[in-house]
Amino acid sequence: MEHNTFHKALEIQPELCIGCSHCIKVCPTEALRVSGGKALLYADWCIDCGRCFRVCPNRAIRVVDDDLADIFSYKYRVLLVPAVFYAQFEKKVPSEAVNDILGEMGFSEVCTVEQSVDTLADEINAYVRGASVRPVISSFCPAVIRLIQVRFPSLIDHIMLLLPPIEVTAQYYVRKWVNGGGDPSELGVFYLTPCIAKIAAVKSPVGGYESPISGVINMDYVYNKVLYAYKNKNFPAPGSGTEVVNDAISSKGLRWPLTGGEASLVEGRALAIDGMSNVIEFLEKLEDEEIEDTVDYLELRGCDESCAGGILVQGNRFLVADNIRCSAASAQDRHSLAKEYRRLCSAHIKMDAVEPRSMVKYDRDINVAIKKMEMAGMLRKILPDIDCGACGAPSCEALAADIVRDDATLNNCIFMQARFEKEGSLLVGEAIDLMEKVWGKDRFINKEQSKTE
Repeated sequence: MEHNTFHKALEIQPELCIGCSHCIKVCPTEALRVSGGKALLYADWCIDCGRCFRVCPNRAIRVVDDDLADIFSYKYRVLLVPAVFYAQFEKKVPSEAVNDILGEMGFSEVCTVEQSVDTLADEINAYVRGASVRPVISSFCPAVIRLIQVRFPSLIDHIMLLLPPIEVTAQYYVRKWVNGGGDPSELGVFYLTPCIAKIAAVKSPVGGYESPISGVINMDYVYNKVLYAYKNKNFPAPGSGTEVVNDAISSKGLRWPLTGGEASLVEGRALAIDGMSNVIEFLEKLEDEEIEDTVDYLELRGCDESCAGGILVQGNRFLVADNIRCSAASAQDRHSLAKEYRRLCSAHIKMDAVEPRSMVKYDRDINVAIKKMEMAGMLRKILPDIDCGACGAPSCEALAADIVRDDATLNNCIFMQARFEKEGSLLVGEAIDLMEKVWGKDRFINKEQSKTE
């Protein structure tokens, strides 16, 4: 497997993996294989979209986030909370109670992530007006950015070189703390993430940027702790919480994490596309120059219903999205901190160019890679092209690539095995040995017969 040079927010636990192959079928970059009856990962191909995590029936894929106890390494602890977190709770659960419980968990200040949207929206429109390459692709969704790096490197120049709201908001609280005379080493800024990809984005940011965020915490975990505390009335009386609450947010900020929320703020023709399959389909058309009409801006989100459908969001995505829209309908158009955000952060919103992330699908040497690619093309003509996955690879194309990299052989294909057995060049016992290497010996034991013996 490829050496991992990027932070991974997902980890396969072999002791729990049953080699079911669910994960290899949904990975958008074909980064997973089954070998020895366990799922294995080409780590540098992974974009941390979390689709494998969602379909794993045995919870064998775990989220590698920061421990909640890590917050106590800092004297003052700021928690950046996305709008989707509050929208998961029933309306009878007041946000004041949620904030008080977060305060009881150890956070000194609770703030909404999307506060920076008011300032960022103006910067985006200025960026789009001056862009030489169109459509401009939003830099908001880290899974999409990594998808482009890995699978669509020719579209790298379309990525908007502006930081997403999470980073701008984090900058604001760091600068506010320092300007107030605080010691930077005593401030911890933590993000409550609805998305696995954002964990990797904070730990291994793109665009030559170092995130000021101290840690990323799993929203799923905190949601359950807050809900349990509320149901058991384990929180301070209303108004007596010790945490500082900075919940300034506009209607624009509330709508931002939803499908179309970002695109609606962009001047010109902007499209909003959610769901990884839909995003891939559109990027393929864009790469093949099949989009004839002029599009100025693309809001691309890896999850259905955007952040409301995040992997770590427990609430129903449609209800969560509806709750946010209801809140946005009664919110002000611009919040009170917009001017202060512009003063402290507007000069620090840009990032450097995003670099492609090579999958090294065939070889690092371009001449060798071209030869191997041609070999893989010939193998594709031999293979059955039905993508059954019985070889442990997600598709016949992936198997062909594995063969030319010496990670597999033609005999791994069960159809080729049948052909070779018929020709007499492969024995049945040899074919079984090959399958055991992929799926493990247990799969080839008659368990019913073993019980009776």
